Formats: sequence, C-alpha cells, structure tokens
Amino acid sequence: MNANKVLDVKGLACPMPLVKTKKALNELNSGEILEVIATDKGAKTDLAAWSKSTGNELVDMKEEQDVFTFYIKKA
Repeated sequence: MNANKVLDVKGLACPMPLVKTKKALNELNSGEILEVIATDKGAKTDLAAWSKSTGNELVDMKEEQDVFTFYIKKA
C-alpha cells in the first residue's frame, strides 16, 4: 500500500504512538494515507478504536515479529 507519510513510533509506549499519530495525521490532507509502524501491543486496539471514533479509516493492519504496521486514511 502506498502511504503519503510514514510514522515510526517503534519503542514508544502508550499513549505516545497515539499522540504522534494524531499529530502526523493533522499534517495530511483528507483521503491521504498515514503508515504507522509501532511495537507497543496496546497500539493495536488504541489505533483501531481512535480511528473509528474520529471518523478516520483504518484501511489495513499487519503484524510481523512484534512490529505492527497500520494504514490510516484521513477522513
């Protein structure tokens, strides 16, 4: 998937991945994709719930060797 911006938050614990994701998404235009790479297991539920509650779309999520990659489409 082609992302307009990549955010690496590996090694950061909750709530920092979410805080940095929100800030990065604010820099994108509507319809653009943010790729978020995280290692915090909590990010899996946090980012999914946050995306839904803010109207943004969690397009895809992958997990490989304790690294989570999220693709969030800005509303």
